[in-house]
Amino acid sequence: MTSVQRQEWRPDRYAANARFVPDLGRPVVGLLAPVAGERVLDLGCGDGALTVELVRAGAEVDASEAMVRAAREAGLDARVMNGAALAFDGEFDAVFSNAALHWMTEPERVVAGVHRALKPGGRFVGEFGGHGNIAAIATAIRAVLAGRGLPVPDDGPWFFPTADAYRALLEAAGFTADTVELFARPTPLPTGLAAWLVTFADAYLGGLDEAQKTDVIEDVCRLLAPSLCDGTGQWTADYVRLRFAAVRPR
Repeated sequence: MTSVQRQEWRPDRYAANARFVPDLGRPVVGLLAPVAGERVLDLGCGDGALTVELVRAGAEVDASEAMVRAAREAGLDARVMNGAALAFDGEFDAVFSNAALHWMTEPERVVAGVHRALKPGGRFVGEFGGHGNIAAIATAIRAVLAGRGLPVPDDGPWFFPTADAYRALLEAAGFTADTVELFARPTPLPTGLAAWLVTFADAYLGGLDEAQKTDVIEDVCRLLAPSLCDGTGQWTADYVRLRFAAVRPR
């Protein structure tokens, strides 16, 4: 067993292999229902592809300097900041997050920081990986690493809570949780599972040399093909999402 490797975010790789992430986040923008003139914080903005559909007079934060540079190139006010240490106090009408909160493994600090960043009456709306998300993929990676005698991280790099657990976390921080739902969302991978692993699985593959990484990816794909790849070669990831809307009371 070994410690979890840090995820490396590369805008070019993300744009090529993960454009489905902001595309599938558009229903969450609808749940937020942003109003012109509101100040909105996009927490974990990535390269800003979805942020441009929100209110421009806001701020976007991400932990990756490379992704923030890409968001700035899109004309956004993007900043490098740790999601568990937000430096805002009563500044925003809403905080929005898509496919980012599961990367923040200190959720109590994240939610407390969001509560502090919001004005009274402000909204916290988002979607991220929930309990059971990519269970087959993560299990297959660990099995292949162990079978090859390679280091297996003690735990994954993700926070995938149940709906009840996340509702309790929101309420403990002082939010009124209007909606917290967990649902399966099998997600087609336009560039395949191997490209998904290269883009998102540094926690497991980041410490390997290139030959080992190639072998592990091939073995994982072979192991999962019967369940996640159809007869036409289309891969579908076993995503489970948690979508929520909460309010900081006035």
